[in-house]
Amino acid sequence: LCISLFIISAVILYIMIIRSRSNNIKKEKLRIVYSSLIEKLMFSIVFQDLTFSAIKDDKDYKILSRNAFSREVTMESIIDLHKNYDGVYSQKLEQFYKESGLINDSLKRLKSLKWEIKCKGITELAEMNVTETFDSIITISKSRNKTLKITALNAAIKLGGTKGIVHLTEYPFPIDEWMQINIINAFKKHDVGDTKGVELLLESQNTTVISLGLKLIKELKLTQKVSYVAQLVNNATNTQVKYEAQNVLQTLTI
Repeated sequence: LCISLFIISAVILYIMIIRSRSNNIKKEKLRIVYSSLIEKLMFSIVFQDLTFSAIKDDKDYKILSRNAFSREVTMESIIDLHKNYDGVYSQKLEQFYKESGLINDSLKRLKSLKWEIKCKGITELAEMNVTETFDSIITISKSRNKTLKITALNAAIKLGGTKGIVHLTEYPFPIDEWMQINIINAFKKHDVGDTKGVELLLESQNTTVISLGLKLIKELKLTQKVSYVAQLVNNATNTQVKYEAQNVLQTLTI
């Protein structure tokens, strides 16, 4: 009986492996076909000024929009292209993203109960500059899942600049070094010009939030915030906060 069960299990496992490999091979072949169609379609939209209404009845577009996998490959290609273009070209990609309904796929992911799918939706919406989702992303950034929180904060900074972190003044939990580094890098990566509101972090009752504010002011060389740092040095009761503020003040004044 044991031998029979073992043989049956081995056969079932073998069939599952073969089927999985077969599906993967099929998907890769389809990906190559879809990528070729997407490249042709995107060239027409970006460089030949074709509108969505002009291509929505095209047979190539119908192939790309007929199932979840083809739409996923299309989404990945548009996201990658958007990262490499700016100005008018990126705006055309954003317009196609909305008019083609791909934005609905991202919004659906945003509501997913699985954090990894939710992260993917957040990243897509932020990359395509969908500012209408800013409030929803801020709400998600209050999650206890660290990866989801960092992804949402990065997206909020890209979409809203300083407005993406001002809510942290009321944050009751510690913000560890890893999160602080990610937030600072997000400001640098997205080249946030308007830093109005960073000083509000220094008024928080959470010492790790104050530390984040000081690090942002130091790393971004916000000399216009010197008066707020000096005020913190004079009023801080926490020795560590006072010491960090003094170091930032010294760095900025030098």
